Amino acid sequence: MTVYEKLVDIQGRLKAPKNQRNNFGRYNYRSCEDILEAVKPLLTKHKLVLTITDEIINLDNVNHVYVNSTARVTDGKSEIWVSAQAGIDFNRKGMDVSQSFGSSSSYARKYALNGLFLIDDTKDADATNTHDKTMPKTISALPELKVGTEAYKKVEHWMKKGYTMEDVKTKFNVNPTVEKQLLT
Repeated sequence: MTVYEKLVDIQGRLKAPKNQRNNFGRYNYRSCEDILEAVKPLLTKHKLVLTITDEIINLDNVNHVYVNSTARVTDGKSEIWVSAQAGIDFNRKGMDVSQSFGSSSSYARKYALNGLFLIDDTKDADATNTHDKTMPKTISALPELKVGTEAYKKVEHWMKKGYTMEDVKTKFNVNPTVEKQLLT
C-alpha cells in the first residue's frame, strides 16, 4: 500500500469523539490530544509516523504574530502534510505570553490534524463559539484533490455511491478543473 492508500484507510476508520465539555458554552468538543489518542493505533497498524511542527511567523508590516502548525504522515519514503494557522493574542485576558502561544499552538495543531485526517468540525460549536471575541482565527487547510491520485479514485467511487460535490468539498480543496472532471 502507498502512503496515500494507508491514509485513506485511516481517514475512513478514525473515530475521534468529542469527549471534552465546555460547560460555559454548553458544547462538546475534541482536543488535539483526543485526536492523537484515537489515531495512534491506526498509525501503528499501517507503520506510519506522524509528526507535528510549529513555526511562529511575525508579519511585521501588519503587527500580527501567528503559529503555523504542520502535521505530517510518512512511511519513510513519501509524506503527506497539511498546515493550519492560528493567531496569537498577547493581550488575551487571563493568559500570560506562554499560555497564549500554547493555546494558539494547540488550536492550529488540532485543525492541521482535522485537515490531514478529514475530521469535520463544521458543526462543532468550538468553530462558531463567539463568547470570546479574541479567540484566534484559523485558516483551515484541506488537502488538494488531484486527478490520478488514490484519493481522487476514492472520491470517484464515493460519488458513484451517492456523495455530492458539496460532500467532497468538506473533505478536499477541489479546483474548477477537477470538479468539472468529476461531474462529467
